[in-house]
Amino acid sequence: MNGTVLAICGWKNSGKTTLVESLIPRLTRKGLAVAAVKHDSHGIDVDRPGKDSDRFFRAGADVVLQGPGEEVRRRHASEADRLDDLLDSLMPRYDLVLVEGHKGTPLPKIWLRGGEGEEEKSAAARRAEVANVLLELARDDSRVDAALDFIDRWLPARWMETPLLGCLLIGGKSRRMGRPKHLLRLGEETWVEHIARVMGEAVDEVVVAGEGELPGSLAAVTRLPDLPGIDGPLSGILSAMRWHRRASWIVAACDLPCLTAEAVEWLAAFRKPGLWAVVPAAEEPASAVEPLLAYYDFRVRPQLESMVLEEDLSLYRVAELRQAISPRPPQKIAAAWKNCNTLDDLDGEIGSRSK
Repeated sequence: MNGTVLAICGWKNSGKTTLVESLIPRLTRKGLAVAAVKHDSHGIDVDRPGKDSDRFFRAGADVVLQGPGEEVRRRHASEADRLDDLLDSLMPRYDLVLVEGHKGTPLPKIWLRGGEGEEEKSAAARRAEVANVLLELARDDSRVDAALDFIDRWLPARWMETPLLGCLLIGGKSRRMGRPKHLLRLGEETWVEHIARVMGEAVDEVVVAGEGELPGSLAAVTRLPDLPGIDGPLSGILSAMRWHRRASWIVAACDLPCLTAEAVEWLAAFRKPGLWAVVPAAEEPASAVEPLLAYYDFRVRPQLESMVLEEDLSLYRVAELRQAISPRPPQKIAAAWKNCNTLDDLDGEIGSRSK
């Protein structure tokens, strides 16, 4: 299982629940969204017999219990339901998933010593039964601090294993420019070639989202169609996120001929657990942001999917997320965010080379 999932394991009464319970508030205070998965081989008791919701469940329905500030989902699981599938559904919504138990899985683990029956198990026997133990903790008062210190080092490294891809958006109407902007020339390159090249210097792969002709030099680049029925840049961004559901993205519009690799690297340098989007502040107006040269973690995708269902396609909503920031780009790279809708928008050397 690849992702930010960590199991807390040990023999019975080793203190697994106590450690998970102690870690959660300290992790959430750091701004992390945390989910906890608990395995109970004796069955789950979340509702009282005779309550309406329990009657619904026993009648055969999956049930959602809602109250002020909380929600519980209770569903009928089959033997075919797998831990991998559950974790796969959680990772797009959480920075860290803690799993209590499941010692026989290949998940990365913290192992708690001191549980019942441990004395009867030799170290060799335990290692044969339990794989991928990254840290072992004795039963003492420093367990929580030691586990938190490990997570503080492990989680950022795990986070950075997520591929960083570039999504280059083309296919706008170009009404003011009068011709496809991405095919205008910047010296020896078209705008789209320039943007693809400088993005490629800072990301693992560049894909092009949208319809339109591309120069022959980009024939090998992955092309993604806009999603039907969705207008605007959200269509291309969501197309890319559905194509690779476990990637972080630098998104760039095709009308940014001043884009530099330094600007892309500046965005990428913000990557860290708990940060899902970097939507830079615009020079003017002061309250505006620049969502078309920005960073989006894959955990933003559920929010984008909700926006489509609500028929609100404004990317400015992403900047309002608790997990988003809007820093102002340093002056030395600020020109990278200058979008060009007409040839008159270009000045100086770039303007003369683009006409």
